Amino acid sequence: MKNIYSTLLILFVSITAFGQKSDIRDGNKFFANAAYIDAADAYENVNEKSQEILQNLGDSYFYTNQMQNAAEVYEMLFLRHSGAVAPEYQFRYAHALMAQGNYVKADELMNELSGNDWNHEEFKNTLDTVVPHKFKYDQIMNNASSSDFGIGFYGDRVAFASTRNQERPIYPWNKMPALDLYSAQMDDDGEMKDIVLFSDVINTDEHESSATFSQDGNTIYFDRTNEDRVKNENDVRVAHISIYRAEMVDGEWTNVEKLPFSSEEYSVEHPSLNADGTKLFFASDMPGGSGSFDIYVVDINEDGTFGTPQNLGAGVNTAHREQFPFISENDVLYFTSDGHQGFGNLDIYRTEGDFSEVENLGSSINSGNDDFAYVVKESDETGYFASNRRGTDNLYQFTREENEIVEAPTEVDPTSGQDLIPIDGSKIYFDFDKATIKKESEVVLDSVVTYMNDYPNIKVKVESHADARGSDSYNMALSKRRAASTVDYLVKKGIDRSRLTSEGYGETRPVNDCTQPTGCTNAEYAKNRRSAFVVSNRKSESQSMTEDDSEDSMDDDMIEDNEN
Repeated sequence: MKNIYSTLLILFVSITAFGQKSDIRDGNKFFANAAYIDAADAYENVNEKSQEILQNLGDSYFYTNQMQNAAEVYEMLFLRHSGAVAPEYQFRYAHALMAQGNYVKADELMNELSGNDWNHEEFKNTLDTVVPHKFKYDQIMNNASSSDFGIGFYGDRVAFASTRNQERPIYPWNKMPALDLYSAQMDDDGEMKDIVLFSDVINTDEHESSATFSQDGNTIYFDRTNEDRVKNENDVRVAHISIYRAEMVDGEWTNVEKLPFSSEEYSVEHPSLNADGTKLFFASDMPGGSGSFDIYVVDINEDGTFGTPQNLGAGVNTAHREQFPFISENDVLYFTSDGHQGFGNLDIYRTEGDFSEVENLGSSINSGNDDFAYVVKESDETGYFASNRRGTDNLYQFTREENEIVEAPTEVDPTSGQDLIPIDGSKIYFDFDKATIKKESEVVLDSVVTYMNDYPNIKVKVESHADARGSDSYNMALSKRRAASTVDYLVKKGIDRSRLTSEGYGETRPVNDCTQPTGCTNAEYAKNRRSAFVVSNRKSESQSMTEDDSEDSMDDDMIEDNEN
């Protein structure tokens, strides 16, 4: 009998081991084909999960918007394999935590990963005081039962992408039908009416989405997934996306053509046509970009041909995802990104002019989940966006109103023309050859703290100086110590260091004619031993460098000689 039990135990262990190997094999196969729901099901059955399985399982949850599960698996991954996990998993772990509202742990991870100072509470509070608009939104009715996104203006109608066509093939990634393009009428109650499927000239068994139209409605640009799948850098087989153009002739869409800069080896996607039809913005992971997806623009020539796509550069693009560009009638570019600091996963941003600076649209529209595909009619302050904040991709309509930003008062320094904090005296002064904060200066510094708390959108540059009694190098070092001690005082009083910058100018910017080590009274030299508080985000850095101010110090040899 004992031998029978032993035999059964061995048989059970063998069957279990075989089953585990089968689950691992199936999970790896599903994962390699981007069938993430099936991959997660297989990996869940594995008892002893290796580092690779934990990575793939966490990603399978992450890519199917199961953020709580993703965060739990990533946590286990880092607990068991700390120090051996690639940075991209820490990045996704942080964003999974943000989707759950755990910004404290997410900030720790992002600070470690980026070397920057991520502080969600301060970021949110400061941003809400400076964003140009506040948003009110509601989910569009008649889109809650399907995965809908990519809404755009189409004359007096809208166009959008949806998985609601049950006759399409099931997409392994999310177990939903392939996306098709639809048009609809939007009524006054925020419900889509008269929903019409675009013709089979536009829609196929592949995914179609992200339609943009010429002003006359006779030209459409849209996404379509390539038929062939190719392996990406992670050995996962993916079908890349191409942009197509079609024309309306006699009431029918025709002349469908793939744009010449599309490829089987990378994606070009999410087209947005500017108002006069001369430029097309899009996202792509083509070679030569910043990493992952970047935003590009290409000229459309009068004969319908295209110029060379141009990357919008480092102001917009990061090493992570920038997608879903939309260029408004006012030439403001909106796009989504998970690479700039935000609220978690994809957030919506804006930029204009030379596209060198971007701005998050703020917490009144962005969430910890994916928020994307934003379009707006600037003239009437209304528009649409998509979000998976409720589990699946759904469409939202919004109205926006101007954010009443309270401008921080400043006073102009008569010597430099700079904007200074309007406090009594606006500067603090130092003893000869000292960088310590004087007792009488604390009153001024406490006023700076109060000012910065009252106006959390303000950043301040501390500019410190020395008098002329000392060598150039010593005075420069002394002024930097004065700047540092001034900043340290403000930080100890609760001002976040990220809002403060400092610079020492030595003796190069005197406020009077005391430019030599002799010839002035102690009181005259004392005026140059100072720190000033410049409101640094009200003027450009080049402007702030025009101040005609200075400070003081000297080397050890000269201290003894001039002590009297």
